[in-house]
Amino acid sequence: MLLEVKNLTTEFKLKRGIVKAVDDISFTIDKGEILAIVGESGSGKSVTSLSIMGLLQKPGKVTGGQIFYKSQDLSTLSKKELQKLRGNQISMIFQEPMTSLNPVWRIKDQIMESIMLHMKLSKKDALARTIEILETVGIPSAAQRANDYPHQMSGGMRQRVMTAMALACNPELLIADEPTTALDVTIQAQILELLYRMREKFHMAVMLITHDLGVVSEAADRVIVMYCGKIMEEADVRTLFNNPMHPYTIGLLKSIPQIDNDSDERLYMIKGMVPNPLNMPKGCPFSDRCEQSMERCTQEMPQLQDIDGHKVRCFLHDAKEGGSAKQ
Repeated sequence: MLLEVKNLTTEFKLKRGIVKAVDDISFTIDKGEILAIVGESGSGKSVTSLSIMGLLQKPGKVTGGQIFYKSQDLSTLSKKELQKLRGNQISMIFQEPMTSLNPVWRIKDQIMESIMLHMKLSKKDALARTIEILETVGIPSAAQRANDYPHQMSGGMRQRVMTAMALACNPELLIADEPTTALDVTIQAQILELLYRMREKFHMAVMLITHDLGVVSEAADRVIVMYCGKIMEEADVRTLFNNPMHPYTIGLLKSIPQIDNDSDERLYMIKGMVPNPLNMPKGCPFSDRCEQSMERCTQEMPQLQDIDGHKVRCFLHDAKEGGSAKQ
């Protein structure tokens, strides 16, 4: 086991109240595994990744739980120890490459900075490593493009640069936050193929954060579905797509456009809106939008049950044989 998150809770203390962006979640990632975390905007996906990396900005704060990397509790590390870990053993591809890259630094300087810091290479060797990793992620004429500034590159190229920066020091865990957002489908496929190839080459684990279930079906080994800061369902990718158990997951899957669907029916849409995080419902956070909601759903929070390795947080599956509450 490479990463273990236990009962993680992350809160934002605002003037109007406290928002639980991540609410008591637990999961693991094994070496070489691609774990996808999916859900709508505001479900807690990105906050989970920032909590793991120790990059939360105020007023965000981890208020509960533990994060273990190789059995080491990250909360016990000093800022200096965390800095040595970040970009070296654990790397992250951030959501917006244009805002994550420094606009006044050349591409090579931004990548070399990390290499020289973590790998202790000379400037000459760091430049050679930079060009090598740019070639690995598919940047054409890498030696020349390394001298470019971010604005001189397309969105797809900037995303490749962000990937190169994250992979430069051969991390064991890569956290990719919406790595294909705002890219056309051809570039999306190239980025996903690149991540998969890097996983195979370096036996690197990937935590893939996305709202796109099409991306998940192509890349992931296992999937976690989040809603309002909670894990609603968890299963291997084939099981989740073939036998979704939570009404929210079913709704997400029904919302995927089908190429072979020639009917005139409108695309399925989950009714209602995500609840106000400052005024969460008493019971299941999805109860107001759920087509199978019961009275109990509005009054009690269902526990996350493990049904033969398939985890689900829903009262519809309370009577399933082999089910046991986990949290």
